[in-house]
Order: sequence, then structure tokens, then C-alpha cells
Amino acid sequence: MTRPQTAEAYAELVRQALFEAEDLRACLEREVQGRQSAPVFLDPLQDGLKALYESMKDGSYGWGREDLPFMSLARKHALQIPFANLLEQINLTHRKGLDVEGEDKW
Repeated sequence: MTRPQTAEAYAELVRQALFEAEDLRACLEREVQGRQSAPVFLDPLQDGLKALYESMKDGSYGWGREDLPFMSLARKHALQIPFANLLEQINLTHRKGLDVEGEDKW
């Protein structure tokens, strides 16, 4: 799994994950046609992605050695999340930083 080499590419991954979460919600709502609410993981996942993206935009984002707050939930429900690998890539980048020297490329 490769990490992005620029902050812009990292932010784009987060934007892509936000889009995927919104798309998943729309698909699920069409499937169930109001019979049940969205899965329990979807709201916290979307909220976490939105908070992450907002922190990138306002300059308050900080790299970390710990998993992003929504990752335990994402891993628990990974089989229901078609973009779980994207979330893992975002989390890996959060923990290890950007791949500025191309070290992820073998």
C-alpha cells in the first residue's frame, strides 16, 4: 500500500473517501427504501472523515502515531465498507507521513 507523496494528494484521498461514504449512504438508502436506517458505522465514519478534512483545510491537522479515531469502527465493519482499503491508506499516511522520498515504491 503506497502513501501519497504530497499533502494535496493526501487531502484528495480524504475527499475521495468522503465521496465514497456519501455514495455508500445513497446506495443503501435506495436499497432499503426507508425500511431501516443507515448502518451504525456510517454516521461516525462520515463525521470522522469530515473532521479530518476540515482540519486539513484550516491548518489544524496533525500527523500522529496512533490510528485515526474512526479506524476501529472502520475495521470492525470493513466487510460492509467497499472503500475500506482507502481508509487504511489514509490511516497509514496519518501514522507514517507522506512518502516524500518514494520509499513505498519497490
